[in-house]
Amino acid sequence: MPETADQPPIAPDHAGDHAPAHTPQDHAEVYSFLGPSGTFTEAALAQVPQAKGKHWRSVNNVGEALGDVVAGRSVAAMIAIENSIEGGVSVAQDALATIPDLRIVGEYLVPVNFVLVARPGTRLSDVKVINAHPVAYAQCHLWLDANLPAHGHLPSSSNVAAAASLLDGSPADAAIAPPGIIDHHDLEVLAENIGDNPNAVTRFVLVSRGTAIPAPTGADKTSIIAELPDDRPGSLLDLLEQFSTRGVNLSLIESRPIGDSLGRYRFVIDADGHISDERVADALLGLRRFSPAVIFLGSYPRADGRHVDYDHRYRDEVFTEAREWLKGLTAPPGE
Repeated sequence: MPETADQPPIAPDHAGDHAPAHTPQDHAEVYSFLGPSGTFTEAALAQVPQAKGKHWRSVNNVGEALGDVVAGRSVAAMIAIENSIEGGVSVAQDALATIPDLRIVGEYLVPVNFVLVARPGTRLSDVKVINAHPVAYAQCHLWLDANLPAHGHLPSSSNVAAAASLLDGSPADAAIAPPGIIDHHDLEVLAENIGDNPNAVTRFVLVSRGTAIPAPTGADKTSIIAELPDDRPGSLLDLLEQFSTRGVNLSLIESRPIGDSLGRYRFVIDADGHISDERVADALLGLRRFSPAVIFLGSYPRADGRHVDYDHRYRDEVFTEAREWLKGLTAPPGE
């Protein structure tokens, strides 16, 4: 997965870990990411100013990354949460719903493109089995169906791992990988730009256990997970009205099964705005009264920096004035 211009060079440290070559010996601050070196997740981590010069720990999956945070092995973990083609990353959403006390403290966008690589001397006509991460494989199916209609798919934990395995006895003939893979491994590119959508972007979030919420910037997002109280007509509408009646726009809403019985769902929600915004805070209060379980995942700056636009009928002063008005109605005479 691709290197970026501002990404520090990565050098092996101890087993399973990677760190910037200029990292000091003191590894007090560790950041976990889906490895090995060269993944899109590493490219997202390279965008985090506070991670520069720190120790970067390469892990195999989302569970291991968040496990590092929970166990205190890492101060934060970078995980993929949403793709512009495939939608939400369900394994990440479910992990955030079930592992307590995690907070999203930032989001980062990484453009996604792919190449098909193979061992030196391999021709495209020789390819029968392709190793790739399932999400990347799904984003290249149009090209694969057109050029390799009879191929088989061997799933991998990451596309960099898929490419590296070609040199380590993999039964696959080729692998889907990021364009910079040949800088890391002795492989040949059989085809470039094989992704179905040249504008594909993956959204990553930095997750920690800290309770400090980043200060509002005016271009913020608030992420929560909420359950419906019961399975009845209009229940989802009741949930959505907690936001619409306060003028809060939702940029993401996805359902995930709770798993205890059929028909029981939780909803992963991204709301435009910061928890310190009166309209957002009031919506969360309404949601908390309505839902049997609400998980606050965090308020943090939007990766695109786009200022949140909203109807000024829902500006902070409207909410504070309404509270003062209500307080005045119940105040004793003369106060």
